[in-house]
Amino acid sequence: MRTKIALTYRQAGALVLAFASTAMAQQSVRVAIGTPSIVVGAERTEAYLPLLQGRRVAVVTNHTGRIGATHLVDSLLALKVNVTKVFAPEHGFRGDADAGEHVKDQRDARTGLPIVSLYGKNKKPSAQQLADADVLLFDIQDVGVRFYTYISTLHYVMEAAQEQQRKVIVLDRPNPNGFYVDGPVLDTAYRSFVGMHPVPIVHGMTIGEYARMINGEGWLKGGRRCDLTVVECTGYDHGQFPVLEDRPSPNLPNMSAVYLYPSLGLFEGTAVSVGRGTELPFQCIGYPGNPVGAYRFTPIAMPGAKDPPYKGRACTGIDLHEYGTFQSRMEKRIRLHWLIGFYQECPDKTSYFNAFFDKLAGGPDLRQRVLRGEDEDTIRGSWQPGLRAFLLIRRKYLLYDDFTP
Repeated sequence: MRTKIALTYRQAGALVLAFASTAMAQQSVRVAIGTPSIVVGAERTEAYLPLLQGRRVAVVTNHTGRIGATHLVDSLLALKVNVTKVFAPEHGFRGDADAGEHVKDQRDARTGLPIVSLYGKNKKPSAQQLADADVLLFDIQDVGVRFYTYISTLHYVMEAAQEQQRKVIVLDRPNPNGFYVDGPVLDTAYRSFVGMHPVPIVHGMTIGEYARMINGEGWLKGGRRCDLTVVECTGYDHGQFPVLEDRPSPNLPNMSAVYLYPSLGLFEGTAVSVGRGTELPFQCIGYPGNPVGAYRFTPIAMPGAKDPPYKGRACTGIDLHEYGTFQSRMEKRIRLHWLIGFYQECPDKTSYFNAFFDKLAGGPDLRQRVLRGEDEDTIRGSWQPGLRAFLLIRRKYLLYDDFTP
């Protein structure tokens, strides 16, 4: 099996070199034929400022909520909008907190506005926290992956707004992984903050489309719907590969990490490091004593990864940076051969999976199939009925032209 893994990676490396020039040429063609620039919802102030006039506004955002080079909150204040507070998701208002780190409530040094964390014990705005808000304005860059927690924050914001009769306005942004749909659909018996809804790992929707689906499918408590408005992007469709100007979270520093995240995120439920605490987070995989690969890395404490797995210990594995940059956009699927191969070569298979894996995978099925020795094609085949059913549901809530299968 070790030879098979190495061969798979060598093949992938060769494909990177072979397709790199093709990918760049295709990008040049897109620019040359005048692909319209994308205007995100936040920039379309004429579409939502009238909805904020005379109202008290709570903004749900982080460092990615921008109008050009200016933060959304600063822009709103300059436009005389009555912003009363900021709600911040995982990683905090400035986007520099570790994954899972408790972020304290505080005040923004620039504006003096109170910042309320929506992570940890307080995932859902309380009635008291919404007492000085009539409208919740949501603007966060998502990456289109079920276990990326911003969509869970979106759910709780919508639910709280419905309960307190507040309006929600979502300022939409492109989904950098919106060009495909893949992965097992979550078993609702395994709901958690890293997976609240029966959707696949890669759902292929913008956060505005996802909000419409939460509402339309009755996923809020009691099957109720909130008062929702989505301010759409212009110039975007699901066949595009939008490049993010700001890292959406500390450990997704570039597009290679964003593209690899749906596949490598599953390793956070295993003994394998995904490169937190290195210069290539979510772009390399390995662990101490790993018999697969020749890449070496040693995680250290750094901003966004204060206590990474295997801190200070030399790890062996695979560098996937170039693969993620080019090949991921062409394959348009979650890649399982790394997960399966590393398990089959792991010296201690009993400690390979941890209790977090089933939450990330959306149930025990994927883990059980890997344990049984099923190959990637067989496992992928088991996803298809759920994916077909989801695609029919998804179609009802799309705001933009869909990708070509």
